[in-house]
Amino acid sequence: MDKSLRAGRLATFAYFTLNGFLMGMWIVHIPGIEHRVGISHALLGWLLLLLGAGAFAGMQAAGPLTDRFGARTVVPLGAALCSAAVVLPGLATDAWTLGAALLALGVANGCLDVSMNAHAVQVEHRYRQPVMSAFHAAFSIGGVLASLAGTRTLGRHWSPVTTLGAAALVGLAVTVLAAPALLRPADTEGVMAEAGAPVVTGRRTTSRRVWGLATLALMIMLCEGVANDWSTLHLRDVLDAGPATAALAYGAFATAMTAGRLLADRVAARVGPAAVLRHGASLAALGLTAAALSPWIPLALLGWAVFGAGLSGCVPQLFSAAGHADQGAAGTNVSRVAGLGYLGMLAGPAVIGPLTHVLPLNLTFFLPVLCCVVAAAAAGIVRPARHVPIRLEAEAV
Repeated sequence: MDKSLRAGRLATFAYFTLNGFLMGMWIVHIPGIEHRVGISHALLGWLLLLLGAGAFAGMQAAGPLTDRFGARTVVPLGAALCSAAVVLPGLATDAWTLGAALLALGVANGCLDVSMNAHAVQVEHRYRQPVMSAFHAAFSIGGVLASLAGTRTLGRHWSPVTTLGAAALVGLAVTVLAAPALLRPADTEGVMAEAGAPVVTGRRTTSRRVWGLATLALMIMLCEGVANDWSTLHLRDVLDAGPATAALAYGAFATAMTAGRLLADRVAARVGPAAVLRHGASLAALGLTAAALSPWIPLALLGWAVFGAGLSGCVPQLFSAAGHADQGAAGTNVSRVAGLGYLGMLAGPAVIGPLTHVLPLNLTFFLPVLCCVVAAAAAGIVRPARHVPIRLEAEAV
């Protein structure tokens, strides 16, 4: 294995970790910024939609730009923009400026998200074995680092603008240091052509297979959104758990998901991506069903953990399959999958809320259970073509 490939992989880890860290720093400062700006929870909810809209727009723009100029160019640009934009919410003085700041942060985050995933696909091509899930685990680790840093700075009563400004400086430093190690386009084109990866000439259109992958990403990330926003409320409102115990529900989910992503690449290399998606989604459906129907807090916590473990390897398989579908349109294809997936992440919590007017909260969880069942049934869509240079020989039945 040459040094440039190893360096490129480490740089990709750095950008995924940085992305998770920057977004995590914004999240831990939401209460302080909300208080400083003087807005209600309801208005904050509407403003957060601007963050999602900006991210979706940034993803759709970054895909074609990455295909045209290369991930080596777009990834550092996206990282620099995201680093600079993370300080903007801390500078907001009213709802209008906060909305503009969140829109800008969303666009920058979307650009970094798609371009770094496109580069991850290039690294995976060079390695000729699954490595995508570990990159997504690095994003989660970045969020943990942000939580630890935020707890420390908030404990010292640092203002949001000070902390976010420091995070921006860290982000810019990481961007500059990691950029030279990113793979050059010539490094990836040669190995792809040598291995017979698909090349499309002329005008490209997004294939039905890529839209199918995007639809599954929407379903799986809808499930993640439900866990992020409703797991703690489930234990508190349905099982009457105390605040500290209720918080363990999301902790169990997030910890299991991070651990699962660290292991998923080895599993995918052994049994194939379709098996990871099929069995992972099935396990997630089983875990959430147990959590929803459990009358006991320990079993519910176990259910949320199993739900996270099952989902952990699913989205990376979808991103990887989209990126490998066409070597010349990897960025665009990843942007389609990431864009619809992000919409699912936003839609999940929003859909559950209205359903609670007609069903108990725990029974509304059978909507994401159904999404998991559909994903398991359609898992064959991620099975790679024989000419794609990834060792995924053993496909589980």
